[in-house]
Amino acid sequence: MAHWFHRNPIKATAPVSFALGPICTNAQTQKICSDLRMIRAQLLELLCDPNKDVTVVKTTSDNYFALLQGFLQALDDNSGESKLRHSVKFKWSSTVLSNAVVTQADALFELASMAMNIGLWYTKHAAKIAASDEVSMDEAKEVHKCLRTAAGIFKNLKEQVIGRLLETAEKGTDLDPKVVESYFQQSTAEAQEVALARAVEMKHSAGLISSLAYETAQLFITAGGSLDQLDAASVGKWQKYLQLKGVFYLAHAHCYNGDALLAKDKCGDAIRALQESEKLFEKADSLCKEYASAKGPGTSARPDQHVFFQRLGKQVKITLDKCTRENGFIYFQKVPPEVPELEKKATYGLANPEEFQLPPPNPMWSADIYNAFDLSQAPAAQKAEKEPEVKPVKESDIYQSTKEPGTFSGCVIS
Repeated sequence: MAHWFHRNPIKATAPVSFALGPICTNAQTQKICSDLRMIRAQLLELLCDPNKDVTVVKTTSDNYFALLQGFLQALDDNSGESKLRHSVKFKWSSTVLSNAVVTQADALFELASMAMNIGLWYTKHAAKIAASDEVSMDEAKEVHKCLRTAAGIFKNLKEQVIGRLLETAEKGTDLDPKVVESYFQQSTAEAQEVALARAVEMKHSAGLISSLAYETAQLFITAGGSLDQLDAASVGKWQKYLQLKGVFYLAHAHCYNGDALLAKDKCGDAIRALQESEKLFEKADSLCKEYASAKGPGTSARPDQHVFFQRLGKQVKITLDKCTRENGFIYFQKVPPEVPELEKKATYGLANPEEFQLPPPNPMWSADIYNAFDLSQAPAAQKAEKEPEVKPVKESDIYQSTKEPGTFSGCVIS
């Protein structure tokens, strides 16, 4: 199957031992740190493979965040941030800035970075399912849910977490609000692609498909625009993908608007809409070539080789030829210079992000256990140690199949 989605690499991180030494004053505090180290390593291993089951990833990530809660919030009678928040150093890379490795002694930085990786995993899992030879209805729903889940994670990071970090993210790194915004918009847009493909497959009204395509285009355009001020050498390929998807869905919107106008006997307007669609489709095809030659990280999409992409080009031509013939024999309407206005608010099919919530603290945490972490026991001066390295992540392949789908829409997520 021709690859439909662009995917950036997941974040790499250095191992974390959670070795707090004398700060852990009893067996229970030592157990919490030991479990944090073990579950973190398990979670990172799962996130390297998009084939893993969602339930396993969700359970493991919840277990990790539940244990991490005691490093985020005070769990005694005092409210506010945990006294342990800055007791452990975390080191993470970024998805598109390969040389940007950030180290912070901040558990909230760890939460944000790990949540970002989990969101990326959901997008890769969705792409993996969508690339199958045949996608069942249940699998299509899982693709839709995964993309909405990812969007919810990125939305939460944008609105609830990033503003609370002590250190401002370096421009272009993953916790830069512009980067998080782009991931959020992209995930939401791709979730709407599922709904749009389904609408095409089920042959819903042309007006509904047109309005949903317009909304989807706007999300991709917004996602691409969020990257405008960032280094093109790092984000240029990703941005080109977002731009071509935006133009493609605008072409989609005008094509189906032409269908809707013809059904209302507005043949002249229909011709003008389809002319605009044809122009935009040619632009999208050109952007596909620019995207293919652009340098940058990530798993490349090949939308111009996808049946869903190719089918639109054929549909635009066939419908425009039909309208032109009908106008010459029946309607004799003037083709206006202005492009007919699109219906810009879809009433169905819009994707809403799944709300992301942290789990409650692990039952091992209690006020007594929290108080048993004694920061006064920290060594006055620790011997400088060599920091652990951030090694590149070896990810499992997302795309393997080359068989084209047999659906009407030509889209495996329909």
